[in-house]
Amino acid sequence: MNAGPRADLVIPTVGRPSLRELLAALAVGRRPLPGRVLLVDDRRDPEGPLLPEGPPLRLENRTEILCGPGAGPAAARNVGWRSSGAEWIVFLDDDVIPDPDWPARLLEDLAGSGPGVGGNGGRLRVPVPKDRRPTDWERNVKGLETARWITADMAYRRSVLEELDGFDERFPRAYREDADLGLRAIAAGYRIERGRRSVAHPVRPAGRFVSVRLQAGNADDVLMRALHGPGWRESAGIPAGRRPRHVLTTAAGAFGLAGLLARRRRLGALGLVGWLAGTAEFAWVRIAPGPRTRDEVATMILTSAVLPAAATGYWLLGLARRRSLLGDTRRAPRPEKKTPDASAADTLGNGRDQRPEAVLLDRDGTLIVDVPYNGDPERVEAVPGARGALDRLRRAGVPLAVVSNQSGIARGFLTREQVEAVNERVEEMLGPLGPWAFCPHAPDDGCGCRKPAPGLVFRAAEELGVHPALCAVI
Repeated sequence: MNAGPRADLVIPTVGRPSLRELLAALAVGRRPLPGRVLLVDDRRDPEGPLLPEGPPLRLENRTEILCGPGAGPAAARNVGWRSSGAEWIVFLDDDVIPDPDWPARLLEDLAGSGPGVGGNGGRLRVPVPKDRRPTDWERNVKGLETARWITADMAYRRSVLEELDGFDERFPRAYREDADLGLRAIAAGYRIERGRRSVAHPVRPAGRFVSVRLQAGNADDVLMRALHGPGWRESAGIPAGRRPRHVLTTAAGAFGLAGLLARRRRLGALGLVGWLAGTAEFAWVRIAPGPRTRDEVATMILTSAVLPAAATGYWLLGLARRRSLLGDTRRAPRPEKKTPDASAADTLGNGRDQRPEAVLLDRDGTLIVDVPYNGDPERVEAVPGARGALDRLRRAGVPLAVVSNQSGIARGFLTREQVEAVNERVEEMLGPLGPWAFCPHAPDDGCGCRKPAPGLVFRAAEELGVHPALCAVI
């Protein structure tokens, strides 16, 4: 096992070819990963397996594929971290390429994070051509290098994600959901540090109208202002945008069209001149720092003519949806954590049926075939059907934990190290199982943890942040 804190990697993906590059880079790292690789398959209509040829050989026993809800990266990341029991959750985008020393640097970054540090971000490099000026799209991607808290490579303590309820799923695209989580973490009193590890973010090919499609993020900016106030951009280190100018340009164009339709030519011409001036200024601002090739200039002129209207339209849509988004139950808080002696009837809502907040599983005879006092990982055999049942729980976002009596330690048949080695093998076969709580005492020791005593259940529930009465024990 690696020294340092355990950290699972969560990678939401829609199956882009770049995923293979990312996994290949992780597989050739100079040091093993500190945890598992949780791929969240967020394809809405998947055709065939996510990895037809399987993961790279070095990652084969570390990779778990989870089924995402197809609702965007925020929701997919929530599925990933809720399926992990690691101390740290490291989020990677599926289009980055970690450096060869990334795993070692990651461990150094996390091990050096004090108790007041809730997050640790990696360094992002966007390589651009050196023999010419970058295009508008290349400059856009290059701007990611200075973005704060970007989830292309961002680690959070699992306890912080639990406290904050993870990513806000009202952000449906890869835009602002990372800044929102960072602002909430800072507001909760945590520090977010920048680590020494580094990933490359190549500029992927994009269509001519990519800049227009990206204007959908203006609707998310409305939600950011509603959640974090008018100074949210400064707090998140995000430069001021051009939306006021886009609104003026769009208004001038609408005024000009309205004037022409009303046969008021002078007013119509005045509006269209204003629209043309705004469009020309915007196009030149984008053309001037670029390569100024014929194709680039044509693309800038064409998209500059429609981009202000797109930005304004999405902004107005965000304003129209603001009230309904603020009342969206996807941001409803989880049940407050209570002490074990709290009233179960009160916690359960006077007996109403509901899904368990967590599932706690026995190990021997439940997850794996019972081999008395087994300390040999090679003898571990999964119970038939266990993997499928666990995968269904993970897809539903139900946290897991293991509670297991291991009296062989007290009897002298096993050591703690052997038990932990077997536990690690179980996770290699069945996937991440959350926190492990086991009792090392003999039946006559009079402890409060050996089942059927409730100590292990209380311990696992405490680590998961849920009330014991809301857990199902199998």
